[in-house]
Amino acid sequence: MRRLAAFACAAAALASTPALAAFPEKPIRLVVPFAPGGGTDLIARTLGAGMGQALGQQVLVDNKPGAGTLIGTDAVAKSPADGHTLVMASFAHAVNPTLQPKMPFDTDKAFTPVILVGRGPNVLVVRPESPYKTVADVIAAAKANPGKLTFASQGNGTSAHLAGEMFKNYAKVDITHVPYRGAGPAMTDLLGGQVDLFFGTAAAVAAFVDSGKLRALGVTTPQPSPALKGVPAIADTVSGFQVESWYGIYAPAGTPADVVTKLNAAARTAAQSPEFKAKVEHEGLVISAGPPAELEAYVRAEQARWARIVKENNIKAD
Repeated sequence: MRRLAAFACAAAALASTPALAAFPEKPIRLVVPFAPGGGTDLIARTLGAGMGQALGQQVLVDNKPGAGTLIGTDAVAKSPADGHTLVMASFAHAVNPTLQPKMPFDTDKAFTPVILVGRGPNVLVVRPESPYKTVADVIAAAKANPGKLTFASQGNGTSAHLAGEMFKNYAKVDITHVPYRGAGPAMTDLLGGQVDLFFGTAAAVAAFVDSGKLRALGVTTPQPSPALKGVPAIADTVSGFQVESWYGIYAPAGTPADVVTKLNAAARTAAQSPEFKAKVEHEGLVISAGPPAELEAYVRAEQARWARIVKENNIKAD
């Protein structure tokens, strides 16, 4: 009777213990630290749709712009490490530790890498009615009128900002930085004539270039991009100039390895899908979609490269 009672108690305890839910047990929040409408937003929404299909749960994009991506990224760093909150990181993630005097988190310790989605060029663009038809035209105008030309960016520390700062140093010109809270607002003011130039990501500007609403003067990669035919490399005019944009997903530090593996597999499936490729490859994005270690190694190399460039060229956050 005692054995029977013990067995009954154990069975009752087992029955009352809730089974561990399989990941993901609810929609996943993918934080984009920029305003809607830019390249990072486009990549996140396109990739998120495919990831949601692979995971069986919605991936909801949450735009949290501001402070050179620190507001949105910090929100993820402080989120539960259960895989249900992620950040779509980009160029600023690797540059901010050097560029920003105060960081609300330790970049190297606050996150777990999930996947490097892809890499691509930035593009120097102007309005079609702009008098500048070449990179040399921009340099000549900047030298004739120091400080008068303005260039937009999607925020301090972003690829558009650092591309402009590097352009200033390498071309020996004085142009004025105007930061926005995302590529969408920056593009609106560029199209409206409030700013003169934009070193935008290819994902953000390609559709405008294709439709004739913007004119592309040069790409920031050392060689021209096959996706932007006829657009020369800025390095052809400004020796040594090189900037590359990228997109990667991070989870908070401490996220279980099996959850990261599942997220990586879903993101890889989405990034390699015909739907995603059709959306992004014509914009110059080279898809990577490897294991988490690929993102970690790439970003560490970018951190080291940009730390040197920022210090050597005295590049400031504002």
